[in-house]
Amino acid sequence: MNPLLQWLGAMPAPLRSPLAIILGAIPGALARYYATIFLARVFGNDLPYATFLINFSGCVGMGLVVTLATQPALVSPDLRLLLAVGFLGSYTTFSTYALEVTSLWRMGQFGEGVLYGLGSLVIGAIGILLGNLIAHRLTI
Repeated sequence: MNPLLQWLGAMPAPLRSPLAIILGAIPGALARYYATIFLARVFGNDLPYATFLINFSGCVGMGLVVTLATQPALVSPDLRLLLAVGFLGSYTTFSTYALEVTSLWRMGQFGEGVLYGLGSLVIGAIGILLGNLIAHRLTI
């Protein structure tokens, strides 16, 4: 067993989950930062290629982790939290969003998944515009 997972497994239950998330979040955020720099150099900044590729790779990673996590012998609950919530959650929240949409679809809630998916995009964009408006009002 991995020494990190052994160390986490020895922690009291109330500390184990937050520590697993923290230990994944730090490298996830750094991976996103350095991947953005690298991909912007490779593809340029004409379109947000870096964000697009990071979101796609995060979704592939989320699909891999969540699928493997259904087999407890392959992925422990602590490792699932470290990878899915910690690393991928800070690498891209888009992967969580996509997981939620596809989970709704798998449960037979196709309409709800489409509504949630499109609604999140629209509301997110409106939220950005609202934040911009508030910031401009505060600085005038």
